[in-house]
Amino acid sequence: MHLSDVDGTARLVRTSRDGVAGTAPGVLEDYAHVADGFLALYKVTGEQVWVSRAGRLLDSVLERFRDGVDGFFDTASDQTDPVLARIRRPRDVADGPTPSGQAAAAGALLTYAALTGSREHREVARRALTEPLLISSRHPRAAGWALAVAEAALDGPREVAVVGPVDDPATQALRRTTWATTAPGVVLAVGTGDEPAGSPVALLADRPMSGGRPTAYVCRGFVCDRPTTDPVELAAQLTP
Repeated sequence: MHLSDVDGTARLVRTSRDGVAGTAPGVLEDYAHVADGFLALYKVTGEQVWVSRAGRLLDSVLERFRDGVDGFFDTASDQTDPVLARIRRPRDVADGPTPSGQAAAAGALLTYAALTGSREHREVARRALTEPLLISSRHPRAAGWALAVAEAALDGPREVAVVGPVDDPATQALRRTTWATTAPGVVLAVGTGDEPAGSPVALLADRPMSGGRPTAYVCRGFVCDRPTTDPVELAAQLTP
């Protein structure tokens, strides 16, 4: 996989070798999985650059892959053979051994929305689940990832903002508690409590430490429970 920027648009190709990009363009599932991977890196490292990179890929998905109704095509609008497109532009909404591009995109969009507060990304994620969930009533094995994303959406998903010095054991305890939860699709934002205005992770805005101690906020749609400094109380707030 190779990521590049062409005319301000993030683009992926499917293969590269020895640092040289191949010629096969990335398809929807590539963009969705790489974006999801970037968001997972943010969850572990707290480095907001990964959220920004995921956002660029998802913006490319919204611009180049949408079908104009509720979902996505598998190929980008500017990388689909025009002759074949007149017959049938590829579009498969069923999961196989790996998630379909549509279900994977819905999951990445939902996570990104939970971190940034983007209503557009959340609404597109919701609509993209429409067809896969119709399939699930008859063939649940063909909609496994879509069902997982739908479960996360129904639960919120829960948005956890942990603020405190990175090297403080109390901060690490709150982060570990969040990582251990079984709440579906839980999203973790990590910061120091003094993030600058315009930060890509809006979930951290106006989330100060309580009493000068590392603090966790558990939210849904940016509406939060009482902040806590206690990992045990945090675990209780995160219990499904």
